Amino acid sequence: MALVSYAPGIQYVKGALTKPKKENGHSHGNYLIGTHREAATTNPNCTRLYVKEADAYKRSTPVTAEELAQRLRFKTVSAAVAARAKNLATISQDREDFLEQKDEPNGAKTLKAYFWRKELESYDASH
Repeated sequence: MALVSYAPGIQYVKGALTKPKKENGHSHGNYLIGTHREAATTNPNCTRLYVKEADAYKRSTPVTAEELAQRLRFKTVSAAVAARAKNLATISQDREDFLEQKDEPNGAKTLKAYFWRKELESYDASH
């Protein structure tokens, strides 16, 4: 295994260092991806570098009806959460309800998580 070291002053890189360039309908080059492990460990070597083929992220199967339904669910609930967070008519009651359930074993720990839980329950009940 090779160790990765970057230029002085750069401790680690997270994400794509290079991506393939598309030209005339085909790709040139590969993905070069740097990662940094943040989990507790005794191994001092926590930086990795991966090379992936240009088509590594190309989908190999068509989108299923279930995936389309999940995408629609996420899109709808996400919009509802954003609207609920900006609704001045209900925000004070939402905050009170959030604080009541916050310290329960399965309670949402943030207001946004509470909004997501409520909107998902509402969406699932109506569909």
